[in-house]
Amino acid sequence: MKTLHKYLVGQVFIALLLTVAVFTAVLLVGNGLRDILLLLTVTHVSLMFLVRAILYLIPFVWVFALPMGMLTATLLVFGRFSADQELTAARASGVSLLSLITPVLLLSLLCCTLSAWFNVELGPRCRMAYRGMFLEISSSLMNGQLPEGRFIRNFPGYIFFVEKNDGGKLENVMIYRLQNETNVDMTIHATRGQMNPERASNQLALDLYDARIVNFTTRDVTNVFTHISSSPMLTMNFSMNAITNRAPPPRISDMTFLQLRQELHSLETMKLTISTNVAASPEAQMKFLQQRQQTLLESVRVEMHREIAFSFACFGFTLIGIPLGIRMHRRETNIGIAIALVLVVVYYAFIMLGESLSSHPAWHPHLILWLPNFLFQAIGAVLLWRANKGI
Repeated sequence: MKTLHKYLVGQVFIALLLTVAVFTAVLLVGNGLRDILLLLTVTHVSLMFLVRAILYLIPFVWVFALPMGMLTATLLVFGRFSADQELTAARASGVSLLSLITPVLLLSLLCCTLSAWFNVELGPRCRMAYRGMFLEISSSLMNGQLPEGRFIRNFPGYIFFVEKNDGGKLENVMIYRLQNETNVDMTIHATRGQMNPERASNQLALDLYDARIVNFTTRDVTNVFTHISSSPMLTMNFSMNAITNRAPPPRISDMTFLQLRQELHSLETMKLTISTNVAASPEAQMKFLQQRQQTLLESVRVEMHREIAFSFACFGFTLIGIPLGIRMHRRETNIGIAIALVLVVVYYAFIMLGESLSSHPAWHPHLILWLPNFLFQAIGAVLLWRANKGI
């Protein structure tokens, strides 16, 4: 019996590691590749910066990769276990299915504990650290570290290009001013420049020397007029509000469970006040404020319940994955992955439904988040009972 337990747990554990690695890679591409590629096109970052960004993203994607990997691992292992007639041999030796899978269920509970840590603490903190890294790049602009040899789009309405930057002393500066964030209506080329960040006023003063200015004026589709001028020295001021280096407060979806509890407590104890300068009656104002408060409270409750409910996904996926793998009676990996993806879509559909209804507190959407756990565990328990009976 111990040999069978060791064999099954070992097979599931190895398959779990492989499937989690595959899903982690896929989710990393989907979550971080766009941001990282955009960062590479607009600024210069080191290899260590990219490594840190990926490491911060890994715990966040493990929130989703671990349950998906557990489901896929059980489908593959028990599908092969059944197809190779090993399950039949175990039953012929007097070993029941329930006693056979007990260590695997314990492994799934261990994964639930690990998933809870990712959901309520590590994942949100790493997500905020990942976003904070991008603020570091914006902060470098305020310190005069405008990256050279790159097109910089951090300032709305402008594109910058600097051939050389030596501690804020610029050479061959090109500035493109955009009209409606698309069409270029003015270009400025300066042989030299100097960056002067002013933190007190949150402004960036850019002194340009030997500047050549080209203005484009469009009267219609076919007529474009240009006006060329030059200036020995030109000073341009830019607001740094769009790229301030102060970290913003975390969004509800990026809060840890303890932060969500604090937010919920502050909303519950918040005093509602009405204004005498508003045309609406005090009763109407109070009703509106109460509705708004309930909506905010429900948004926080939904996120809290999502973090806890999603932590039990590994157990529900294991309960339903074992009997489905036995019923498939197939060794093919693609079949197991296809079924796993279908089940994951069904599970996440309930999560998305609950989050989309967070603005309707009367419907108690935070309870919807628990439905996939109860559904998968109930169906899995019935299927396991039938498989144990040989039905």
